[in-house]
Amino acid sequence: MLTNSLNSGHSPIRAVIIDLDGTMLDTLPDFHVAINAMRGQFGYAPITQQQIALMIGKGSENLIRSVLALDNDAAGVEQRFADAMASYQSHYLAINGDHSALYDGVIDGLEAMKADGLRLACVTNKPIAFATPLLAQKGLAPYFEVVYGGDSLPRKKPDPMPLLQVCADFDLAPSQVVAIGDSSNDAEAARAAGCFVLTVPYGYNHGRAIHETDSDGIVISLVDAATRIRSHNNNAN
Repeated sequence: MLTNSLNSGHSPIRAVIIDLDGTMLDTLPDFHVAINAMRGQFGYAPITQQQIALMIGKGSENLIRSVLALDNDAAGVEQRFADAMASYQSHYLAINGDHSALYDGVIDGLEAMKADGLRLACVTNKPIAFATPLLAQKGLAPYFEVVYGGDSLPRKKPDPMPLLQVCADFDLAPSQVVAIGDSSNDAEAARAAGCFVLTVPYGYNHGRAIHETDSDGIVISLVDAATRIRSHNNNAN
């Protein structure tokens, strides 16, 4: 079972929605290179990966505003935002995936989920123009029927809209779907959508311990998640 609160009266899980940054891929080094290249163009000093880790996960707009706020007041942030965003996107696309790496167990976990007949979707707050080539480069694209980026729909996580759209795409009730992510954004979106949610203890959670996040369980890898889902389904059938 996903947690002790789930029992045989619950529906089997039929699909899994998986986050990208901090869940399947450690992309922090890519962010670090692109952000500091942008900052260099504006004459700002480089910042550390640790600083950037606290800013990512809520979409590119929030990231760039947070980065600019290190050196500007609110008016300065808005004044420079458009140029900074264009610079960042250009630098990021040039190195997208070059410095990122798969977390342990990702491919094995995806293989196990597919072998168990689960349908897979990737929902990320990363712009779709970044997410699609990154999934392809890292060999992840073939596993996913559906991919939504942060700009694919009118609202992004922690809003439930992307998760509810996946449920509609798969013609499944939210109670038949589990989301897996590394942050409160993923958990809040899943809770609001009515999906189950599992969280990983690595990744980026805005500087907060994942244990503070309301979820149906913490899994150490996607292999662990696949095992937990299989156990739940065995008890639900």
